[in-house]
Amino acid sequence: MKAFLVVLLGAILCLDSGSSLQCYSCTSQLSNSNCQTKVDCKDNEICKTDVIKVARIFTIISKGCDSSCEPLHQDFSVGSRNISCCSSDLCNVNAAGSMRCSYGMAAGIAGSVLCIFLNNRL
Repeated sequence: MKAFLVVLLGAILCLDSGSSLQCYSCTSQLSNSNCQTKVDCKDNEICKTDVIKVARIFTIISKGCDSSCEPLHQDFSVGSRNISCCSSDLCNVNAAGSMRCSYGMAAGIAGSVLCIFLNNRL
């Protein structure tokens, strides 16, 4: 009888509790270090990160759970906006990761312009 109870207890502990997705959450923060609060998402929600960069002076970060997240990258004359979505626990930890694309593009353009300038100068 004791063996049966031990096996039953082990089986109960091994059952999936149906835990929900966890994401980091914050609203309109200037630093990613202020966006480390963990929240449990509802069913059919995923993690969303919204990063608005203004005139290379400051960044506004919002994170959380969302039922209809659409990735987006927009460039404006005074900054940019990047929305990223992911679906594994705490996957929205790094807000800077969503800005890498625009930095890489800027570096590529700057390198191309420098190459053209140097070739025309010689």
